[in-house]
Amino acid sequence: MKIAEQSIRLGKRNQLTVLREVDFGVYLDGGDIGDILLPKRYVPNECKVGDVVDVFLYLDSEERLIATTEHPLVEVGQFAFLEVKWINQFGAFLDWGLMKDLFCPFKEQKMRMQQGKKYVIYCYIDTLTSRIVASAKVEKFFSKEPPPYQVGDMVEVMIQQKTDLGFKAIVEGRYGGLIYQNELFRDIHTGDILSAYVKTIRPDGKLDITLQHQGMQHVMDFSEQLYQYLREDENGFCPYHDKSPAEEIYAAFKVSKKTFKKAVGDLYKRNIILLKPDGLYLTDEGKITGVIED
Repeated sequence: MKIAEQSIRLGKRNQLTVLREVDFGVYLDGGDIGDILLPKRYVPNECKVGDVVDVFLYLDSEERLIATTEHPLVEVGQFAFLEVKWINQFGAFLDWGLMKDLFCPFKEQKMRMQQGKKYVIYCYIDTLTSRIVASAKVEKFFSKEPPPYQVGDMVEVMIQQKTDLGFKAIVEGRYGGLIYQNELFRDIHTGDILSAYVKTIRPDGKLDITLQHQGMQHVMDFSEQLYQYLREDENGFCPYHDKSPAEEIYAAFKVSKKTFKKAVGDLYKRNIILLKPDGLYLTDEGKITGVIED
């Protein structure tokens, strides 16, 4: 069945009109493809002929085009972190939230997948069979176009895998990136989806990524946050200091220890805080005003 050239989008959500009702569901208008069944268990309440229904289209176990109102964990053209449900002589079958599991052939696996484990995959349509399949060789699906970002831009990343240098990441579902181990201030894991920042754009188009916004403005923003934290404490006290573990600082303020120390230094130079072994204290001057002046 060749579907790629039609307006119907296999492996994605489509808005289709109900043509007629039958005992086992409703048929939707698939245009040149023909009528598409939406099984009864997925038909919305009070659905009637002429209604437009939002459905996901895929092939059932007999390779017939079928609709569902369920939302899969991944669509064609996307990356996801999925668990292997079972394996046969042809490949692995991944749980993507639908009755029919997502197939990942052995030739698209970096190493043999194991049942019960999760892997980062890319979902696409195999041009030879028109089937929706998965590939764990995700790098070959990265965009070849230059990244449209500037240093400092905020991006969404999916953590791909750990390496000797740090963690590979998939940036905005299109580009390859790397977060260096020595710049990590908290635990991250494969499959995590995080907000991050572009640190460097390499000549090959790959991106160096950081989870912490770079630059003095970020330090100044956190200086204000830390100052307000001290003012809200009845004793003008903060129990964190330069000897506090980075994990505790991140848990309290969602910043790295490096940024915390820079902000502490900034407030100290402005005579806003005192540094003591048990933490930080507002000075008398720091208690007077509620806004840091440059």
